[in-house]
Amino acid sequence: MVAISSDVIRGYNDTMILSILKKEPSYGYSISKQIKTISDGKYAIKETTLYSAFTRMEKNEYIESFVAEQSPDGNGKKRTYYRITDKGLEYYDSKCEEWELTKEVVENFIEYKGEE
Repeated sequence: MVAISSDVIRGYNDTMILSILKKEPSYGYSISKQIKTISDGKYAIKETTLYSAFTRMEKNEYIESFVAEQSPDGNGKKRTYYRITDKGLEYYDSKCEEWELTKEVVENFIEYKGEE
């Protein structure tokens, strides 16, 4: 089985995280699990990569963090959750458009057989 190079996917970690946060606010471990599940186990984001992305995206105002109880009854452990901002939604949409263009360009080269 061919593994996905981290160099190839690195530019789209933010897009994957924002895709998950579009549905609902979430916390690091849950986002990491969802990335692995959604990719059918073909990609697992490293913890350092995930938290670096959170820091970068918070600085760029694509996401915001907040602390919440793990359980609604108030007896749970406090966790840092992240939610997408309006600016993050715009960034996500632009990255999706960029991805479509990237796929188109790369597929042109993969399908290109040269002059025969």
